[in-house]
Amino acid sequence: MSDTVILTLSCPNRTGIVRAVSGYLFEQGCDIVEHRQFDDAARDRVFMRTQVSAPGGTDIERLSADFAPVATEFRMTYEFNSDRKARILIMVSKLGHCLNDLIFRWREGSLNADIVAVVSNHEDLRPMAESAGLPFFHIPVTPKKKETAEARLLRLVDDYEVELVVLARYMQILSEKTCKALHGRVINIHHSFLPGFKGAKPYHQAYQRGVKLVGATAHYVTPELDEGPIIEQEVIRIDHTYDPRALQIAGRDAEALALYRAVRWHCERRVLLNGDSTVVFS
Repeated sequence: MSDTVILTLSCPNRTGIVRAVSGYLFEQGCDIVEHRQFDDAARDRVFMRTQVSAPGGTDIERLSADFAPVATEFRMTYEFNSDRKARILIMVSKLGHCLNDLIFRWREGSLNADIVAVVSNHEDLRPMAESAGLPFFHIPVTPKKKETAEARLLRLVDDYEVELVVLARYMQILSEKTCKALHGRVINIHHSFLPGFKGAKPYHQAYQRGVKLVGATAHYVTPELDEGPIIEQEVIRIDHTYDPRALQIAGRDAEALALYRAVRWHCERRVLLNGDSTVVFS
């Protein structure tokens, strides 16, 4: 039973969709408190997020099942969810700025999620996790043991009932098998320069080329490296006075902010997949 319910859906565009949805929710005794809609003219699809209050509570499973005739009529893909906090697992390597930021926002209540565990292929950030009271799991990754390491990760996802995995500067590539097993449930963060610099020491490369923008991209993880649907991006304008260290600091600020927004919006059911892109009701 839940007093607050969030309906997210997408379907081909046609007349009568809003009326059908609002009429059904009214019949169920629900009061709409927030409604967001996007009509994608290029794809001829409608995306909606509707949050309702249900005085006295409502059975979400029944609400979802009884909505099926409406969904069938309009060929909808839909979900009903409560507004409870999502359970997230954070993966890190050696850089702790994103983990530290997420822990802070979790503690002060703005993340709208519960961090349930931290996983790393190194021991460096164990003190940070454990000082926050979080279970820390060291899972080394080598070419020969990569499959075993990812199998252990998936067991932790099941054991902790994890709804979202956050790669907070986790410097390993997840296998195609794991990406598919966690489809739509893994968010990654990485730097984004214009132009882009790949490989070692990207901030040093950017300094050498005199970049004027430093940024970060948060996206869903897919088997195609760093090509998943983008959720959020943050950009900071810089100038010639920024040396590699200053560039790195600015970049890490951008990474932490973009990742926080992406995680919060996902946990609030504000992100809907739209092919290789996303619709974000921020």
